[in-house]
Amino acid sequence: MESSSTGTGAGGARRRATRQKLYEAAVTLIAEQGFSATTVDEIAERAGVAKGTVYYNFASKTDLFEELLRHGVGLLTASLRAAAEETEARGGSRVEALDGMIRAGLVFIDRYPAFTQLYVAELWRTNRAWQSTLMVVRQEAVAVVETVLREGVERGELSSEIDVPLTAAAMVGMVLVAALDWQAFQSERSLDDVHSALSLLLRGRVSGSR
Repeated sequence: MESSSTGTGAGGARRRATRQKLYEAAVTLIAEQGFSATTVDEIAERAGVAKGTVYYNFASKTDLFEELLRHGVGLLTASLRAAAEETEARGGSRVEALDGMIRAGLVFIDRYPAFTQLYVAELWRTNRAWQSTLMVVRQEAVAVVETVLREGVERGELSSEIDVPLTAAAMVGMVLVAALDWQAFQSERSLDDVHSALSLLLRGRVSGSR
């Protein structure tokens, strides 16, 4: 996963590259065998760095995982926001923006399947040290969708009766679960095919009415 860590010059670039290696190693290992079973030694070995390098960049394994969640969901949020802004720039409707966000979400999940599996699994755990961070970053992603929904209601493109917070959460959940199901059980389908199916749901056409 591309790192968004700050830093300038060669030193900053090296640290970003190192953090990226650690993110990728951690997310793969934890998705494979769980957080508790994954050791710092294994993360360092998978990343191809010394164990001390992990602790130089992160205070602990928990800190690494918390930053991984923040980083990954931040990338997803940015991709959703970019899709909405691109639609707005070309004069598209808010429904088109939502459709673009669905595609952006699918593209993200297709690119980072291990992270998505990990993120979805962690959403339902309540005894983790990073639970509060997870809730914050989840809300940041959902808030991007909420904004577009509210704009759609204000412009008369969407019904004023919709429950914006719940609908936004449902849309994000739909994309996450549908994408994971696609990858696990319907991998022969293309991204375009899955996007088309979810687009029909968004546009309320599953009943056959137009």
